[in-house]
Amino acid sequence: MKINRKFTTAGKDPFATVGWTKRSSKITNPDGTIVFKLDDAEVPETWSQLATDIMVSKYFRKAGVPQADGTMGGEKSARQVIHRLAGCWRHWGEKYGYFDSASDAQAFYDELAYMLTHQVAAPNSPQWFNTGLNFAYGITGPAQGHFIADSKTGAVSLAKDAYTHPQPHACFIQSVDDDLVNPGGIMDLWTREARLFKYGSGTGTNFSRLRGENEHLSGGGKSSGLMSWLRIGDRAAAAIKSGGTTRRAAKMVCLDMDHPDIEQFINWKVREEIKVQAMVEGLKVIRDRKGNAGDTETIGQTADRLGLKLDYDFNGEAYATVAGQNSNNSVRIPDEFFDTLDAGGEWKTTSRIGGKVSRVFKAGKLWDDIAYAAWRCADPGVQYDTTINAWHTCPSAGRINASNPCSEYMFLDNTACNLASINLITLYDSKTREFNVELYEHAIDLWTIVLEISVLMAAFPSEEIARLSWRYRTLGLGYANLGAMLMQAGIAYDSEEARAMAGSLSAILTGRSYRTSALMAKEHGPFAGFADDRENMLRVIRNHRLAARGTARTSAKYENLRIRPVPIDHGVIHSGKVLVKNCREILEHAIKSWDDALELGIQYGYRNAQTTVIAPTGTIGLLMDCDTTGVEPDFALVKFKKLAGGGYFKIANASVRPALEALGYSDAQVRDIMVYLLGSLNLDAEIPGKGPGGEATLRELLVARGLKADELARISDALPGVFELSFAFSSWGLGDDILRRCGIDPDAAKADRSFNFLKSIGLSRQQIDALNDVICGRQTLEGAPHLKAADLPVFDCANKCGKYGQRFIVPEGHIRMMAAVQPFISGAISKTINLPAEANVDDVKSAYRLSWELGIKANALYRDGSKMSQPLSTTSDSEDKADAKAEAKVEKKAEVAAPAPVAAPEPVVKVVERPVPMRRRLPDTRASVTHKFNVAGHEGYLTVGLYEDGRPGELFITMAKEGSTIGGLMDAIGTATSVSLQYGVPIESLVRKFTHQRFEPAGMTTNRDIPFAKSLVDYIFRWMGMQFIPGYRAANVPQRETDETQTFDVARDLAVLSGIDPEDAPGVTGEAARAVVSESKEPRLPFGDASAKDSPPGTAHVHVHRTVTETTIDVETGGKVRVAKSDNMLAIAMKSSGDGPPCSVCGTITVRNGTCHKCVNCGNSMGCS
Repeated sequence: MKINRKFTTAGKDPFATVGWTKRSSKITNPDGTIVFKLDDAEVPETWSQLATDIMVSKYFRKAGVPQADGTMGGEKSARQVIHRLAGCWRHWGEKYGYFDSASDAQAFYDELAYMLTHQVAAPNSPQWFNTGLNFAYGITGPAQGHFIADSKTGAVSLAKDAYTHPQPHACFIQSVDDDLVNPGGIMDLWTREARLFKYGSGTGTNFSRLRGENEHLSGGGKSSGLMSWLRIGDRAAAAIKSGGTTRRAAKMVCLDMDHPDIEQFINWKVREEIKVQAMVEGLKVIRDRKGNAGDTETIGQTADRLGLKLDYDFNGEAYATVAGQNSNNSVRIPDEFFDTLDAGGEWKTTSRIGGKVSRVFKAGKLWDDIAYAAWRCADPGVQYDTTINAWHTCPSAGRINASNPCSEYMFLDNTACNLASINLITLYDSKTREFNVELYEHAIDLWTIVLEISVLMAAFPSEEIARLSWRYRTLGLGYANLGAMLMQAGIAYDSEEARAMAGSLSAILTGRSYRTSALMAKEHGPFAGFADDRENMLRVIRNHRLAARGTARTSAKYENLRIRPVPIDHGVIHSGKVLVKNCREILEHAIKSWDDALELGIQYGYRNAQTTVIAPTGTIGLLMDCDTTGVEPDFALVKFKKLAGGGYFKIANASVRPALEALGYSDAQVRDIMVYLLGSLNLDAEIPGKGPGGEATLRELLVARGLKADELARISDALPGVFELSFAFSSWGLGDDILRRCGIDPDAAKADRSFNFLKSIGLSRQQIDALNDVICGRQTLEGAPHLKAADLPVFDCANKCGKYGQRFIVPEGHIRMMAAVQPFISGAISKTINLPAEANVDDVKSAYRLSWELGIKANALYRDGSKMSQPLSTTSDSEDKADAKAEAKVEKKAEVAAPAPVAAPEPVVKVVERPVPMRRRLPDTRASVTHKFNVAGHEGYLTVGLYEDGRPGELFITMAKEGSTIGGLMDAIGTATSVSLQYGVPIESLVRKFTHQRFEPAGMTTNRDIPFAKSLVDYIFRWMGMQFIPGYRAANVPQRETDETQTFDVARDLAVLSGIDPEDAPGVTGEAARAVVSESKEPRLPFGDASAKDSPPGTAHVHVHRTVTETTIDVETGGKVRVAKSDNMLAIAMKSSGDGPPCSVCGTITVRNGTCHKCVNCGNSMGCS
């Protein structure tokens, strides 16, 4: 084929088109020990630190790479990785004649190297892992039982080694026969699944062939039924997951609606969740009882002795005891079921043996069960069987029965798909508001060829998958960053304009890819199965083409489609409302792409049976620095940018300013709106009602209190990185001199965690809050100056923005966006529709029904709080109001009781005896502690509000990178914790209950004290324990023998060095050190005067040296010196969030992303990205 250059110039090195820099990255074991550290990793200077971390920790080959000194080692530059991928694709393409000439092959290499370097596109993770290791470094490795197909004949043979034919595929669909032990049967499936799970791939299977419960067996007797086998498969997946792999088993279980055991399958997870609850709560009831009269210990004592702990930890023994926890479940619903449902009829299931009618159910009852189960525990999802097979390009080869775990790849059983995605935002110019269609089509052409070559060179995990993958050659090209592009263009995600643009871009994606596939078929022949399904495939192509041409859903032109697709709305494109300037050109290209695809397909056929899917793009989205993944919207308007040199700065979503400009706001208006969003970030803000001395601005007030110009400049420099104004005025950050000049005792201020400098210099809480909004921003555009109400939808995100935001994209908006894209995708769309916690069962029914009516192929719903093993969602407004009313009632009762001195003791006694405890309110102005965390790449900050005595009273959890639910989930656990603390629940009890909870997200952290967290909740409460429970840190930090281990019992050590018995040292051992390490405070030593010049022997002297990001404390005791280092409050604020989120969903080594999960730390995914 002829390869044109669009990104590069012949003779010019594609790697020279960007500057390169060296950065550090490391990998650690769960115990915190360093496994791999690379201080000089070379990456493009345009990449974020997060993209760097993904490349280095996940994709760099760690061994077997020749080094300059002749030794073997690992890859050290992104150039090496990109070269081995692009070079390997070129090698296989040249070998099998995919290029017209050597110059075309070089152009192919250069263009791909450019796109990978500039984050224009990226393939799925298995490509990064495996592709090119043999080509670039000669790595082979022992054979792993994989199969390869002869490029000409399709004859299948065993691969001779692991890497000559790499394994680039991530998505698999496998079949299972109603047979116990023979190949293709039930037990064989567990083996085939194990091979895929072991190497990190995902698989899906439809189990409808297995006979139902009590069906007759050939040798006599009756079958134990489908569910018994599903339980075995579930336990097998769980065992493999816990066997040391880096990812949870990725598995999809599908079942047809006419299977006799359908009711049991629908309610499977509901029943299992109830069992877990019964076990956990039941043990609490019988703990103090004895098993029998002669028992010497209670049941609880026996359980403790045996180490039996039953709780809601997803990876605990209670969940391990039940089944159904290691797969996504989906029911395959045909159109006939909805007809029966609408008619109020009965739904008949059929026996697997003989095909006779088996069980009969009320269709409405099954529909209720599906909706309730999805509402109750997020499973089952639904796959619309009739719609899926109506778009099947090869029906004569068999039906489409299942999908991969993420639900985007849907094709024949025993086939595989490799994925790649194009980063749309790199092709959009926010200045001219034009999308570069020419480059988009060029990228589609090249990546279609890449994925085709990947089929050619691949090894497959089974003989049948190798044979069918060669025969049908399915591809999975998609895109990412649609949501970010729409916002930058000033287009509301939930709008007809957005859907018209999304449909047009999707139409170009698949139409152009099929066009390229037809051109490859011209030279290399169509896929082997094309002849058998020529008319079927051309019919599908014609239906795609009609939707691209805007043919109404009511038209009879659509062939063999009952549920007709949602077409591109040409009227919207031509209305002038779409703010992408060349939107009409995009539409023209969408139409032409399908005209070409059909015309060329008629002439030459197609090289590939499918070409596109919309994958979650979790890991590769991070690698490409995407703000959004797939068809997802953005999640927040304010983010925190991780800097390559260290530290963080608060930034607006990169799409906000271009969106405002696209909407026609002037520079001055944009500046005012951005200030509203981010804050003015300076001290010249006006004080509402004037300062205590009549000062007009905060700067004037600070000057009046004695602060100097350089001190004000230092505070101003800290403002871009703080979350609240008080962080810039902490007693530790200001310094003793400033405090003394303001008449404040430094020691008292540092000892008082509720100390608030701004309040101490005369400002009220209302004034401080108002200043905080002005200087640090409101993190939402709701209420922003100049912003028109009609423009607010442009800035709607998946979640509410900031503490003031109320707007978010409703579920129907997500569904209609999927419906606009689906008509132009060969496969399907991986996406989860998130529902708020207050959603009811009818909302679930409506979402599932609407999805079917709009022609979507599959849908999975997740209601916040629907899992017992996960933290609850945010409380509703009504709950907040009710809580406020209850609090007001308590206050009112107290006021009534106060005037009667004689009766005073009685109310006190009654309050103590009430079953509902009184709430202890936090002071209006209180100190807080803020901690930045990173769990498996999910970064955010914890802010703990403190009572006057230093005890915690509230917890705020803000995520820097979150998907469509994770922010709400974490906010909810913070709310629940705050209420618990204020109603008297001991912090010890909360820590004991919530630590070691296992669920996603989970993984490595950047905190040496907690190197590995089993979940975000586990991390949060272990950190709380270390901060506020005496002795907890010493008992729970990892025991290391290296010199790098932080010494936390500084107070005890100081006592020893000062000649004082450690047991006589005031305060909890290690308290001072904990304050330094965790909160960047100087230790208030319980002995000796740190400032005394002439101190008696044994007195400790403390000298504090501060820089912008570090506090160094030198402790001198009789010639001995110990140094403890920690971040100061500014550094904590600056590091409290991660890189601008390139992906949507949330939470764990993996987080929910589409209908699969992704890992934002090391890049492993429970699916295909």
